[in-house]
Amino acid sequence: MTLPAGWTTRRPTLDDVPAILAVVHAADTFTIGHPDFDAEDVAASLTAPHFDPARDSWLAVDPEGDVVGWATVDNPTGVGREFVEIYVDPVRASTVRASLLTRQLDRVAERAAERGLPSLTVRCAVFAPERDWERTLREVGFTLVKRYVRMSGPLDDLPDEPAGPSAVTVRPVRPDDEADLREFHRITDTAFADTADHEPLSYERWRARIGDLNAWDEWFVAEVDGVPVGALRSSDQAVDQQQGWVKSLSVLSAYRRRGVGAALLRRAFARYAEKGRRSAGLGVDLTNPTAPLSLYESVGLRETLWADMYELSVSAAGV
Repeated sequence: MTLPAGWTTRRPTLDDVPAILAVVHAADTFTIGHPDFDAEDVAASLTAPHFDPARDSWLAVDPEGDVVGWATVDNPTGVGREFVEIYVDPVRASTVRASLLTRQLDRVAERAAERGLPSLTVRCAVFAPERDWERTLREVGFTLVKRYVRMSGPLDDLPDEPAGPSAVTVRPVRPDDEADLREFHRITDTAFADTADHEPLSYERWRARIGDLNAWDEWFVAEVDGVPVGALRSSDQAVDQQQGWVKSLSVLSAYRRRGVGAALLRRAFARYAEKGRRSAGLGVDLTNPTAPLSLYESVGLRETLWADMYELSVSAAGV
């Protein structure tokens, strides 16, 4: 599919971060009601592992010379499926999204060949307002595989904390203790092992990905009789909305439905409130067999939006 007359494409550089951010903010405001990216997020995407902006990304430029679209591919582990994201200004550039998708699928085919694979699975997300985008994906063969929901709740109106099991204690992770970090990683990796999309990640690669954080006090470990059995990881992705965000909640299978998850969530919510956040939120994969919606509802969270995940198998270039 070609671009409209007068439109062009080029590769992004770090100098384009402000222009890209404006596009992402316009797209996010249309899909979820508010910006969900900052300049650091854009820069991190352009410098991510297993990503070359000179080969894996495109900018769409309108006849006036303005950047109004950004196509990128995300695969921070370098294994497993690829995730393609295509942001466009919903008013000025909705018609170029299909063309950018075609270019990204061609690149995924090349990436499969470079990895010596016969094909690669690629996924794209669709939010509720994006009916035209959904039709575009279906027309090229994408199929719906799962739905995510986002849940949130105010921190000034959460249910009173009930008396939890006396055997469950929650403490912050010890970032200077490698053994504690390894235990945190082990709990998270083990707890998600029974989910369909789980991709194991060694401790060394996981540690390199999380880097040096400033908010270790928002990461927690739950213990039962002194044994670590649960872990909660926070993220600053919603700080701009004055929201604390639970990146992942992990409880070992033998200890589920014993109050461990609720204790972790309540401790995290209390920390968010101490920092002046107005709400707490998290995302839920509805195909996850352990997705405890009743647990999240019991601590005051409610569904606020959803996103569908579409998937396509792309043959390697030359196959």
